[in-house]
Amino acid sequence: MIESSESNSPVDGGGRADGRAGIDAALVRRLLAEQFPQWAGLPVAPVPVDGWDNRTYRLGDAMTVRLPTAEGYVPAVAKENRWLPVLAPQLPVPVPPLLATGEPGCGYPYPWSVRGWLAGETARAERIGDLAEFAVSVAGFVRALQRADASGGPAAGAHSFHRGGPPAHYDDETRQALATLRRRPGHGIDTDRAERIWDEALTSRWEDQPVWFHGDIAHGNLLVEDGRLAAVIDFGTCGVGDPACDLVIAWTMFSGRSRQAFRAAVGHDPATWSRARGWLVWKSLICLADQIDTDPASAAEHRRSLDEVLADEG
Repeated sequence: MIESSESNSPVDGGGRADGRAGIDAALVRRLLAEQFPQWAGLPVAPVPVDGWDNRTYRLGDAMTVRLPTAEGYVPAVAKENRWLPVLAPQLPVPVPPLLATGEPGCGYPYPWSVRGWLAGETARAERIGDLAEFAVSVAGFVRALQRADASGGPAAGAHSFHRGGPPAHYDDETRQALATLRRRPGHGIDTDRAERIWDEALTSRWEDQPVWFHGDIAHGNLLVEDGRLAAVIDFGTCGVGDPACDLVIAWTMFSGRSRQAFRAAVGHDPATWSRARGWLVWKSLICLADQIDTDPASAAEHRRSLDEVLADEG
């Protein structure tokens, strides 16, 4: 168990009490004092936009501390530490630079890392000058990642939550979500169309050589400066395999001209795009089934993405 935090926990940038998953700024300060005393005097504060798999803290002006929130996310620490320095020189924008690896301590049971700070803000539409141009830049990053030498890279599996493998791994989950939504009247979701897209996604596999994939190309993991792509973060679900999962942003962030620009720039055959649609349908359906009655805001976002892919015949 993690040691108890200070009684008056600060509030993080998302309006939540600092301390999710038992991790707070006080714990980070104790870990630094124990393992990296040279940084112990620097200010520690939650980042304004935090992820789910890890808690991230700003350390001084030039560093971050990143701590897994559960055991299932621990393999990403060693994976990122091993492979990000290899990938970084082959990519068109910066990715997180590793500065140090921490060990379990102070009651915290997992390894953790200290990284260099990357400037930029999360990619929201109002921060982007030209969304179609931005889509081409994201496609350029995806293609550069796929061209990187995949020799010895981690094959898709549990560490990537099976991204990079066949979407069929999640067939049972998807069927259960469809059944749940069909039992709920008035949801307005075309579950028959969603099931057809899912079935189509299961009819093919990646037949080429395995390539690097990021696993979570989403607006929250893309940083922008002056309206342009500035960095890509959070490689926790990366690996080597089928890149279809990295195409999902075509519907979650892009539409119209920007979607067309992304598709033209990133390429890939119809079967790969079919699997990409399947990845989105899986995630949207399981989240909707879980959240439609309990988290309207999150459910609405997944409903929007699902509507986009259901309406997209391309």
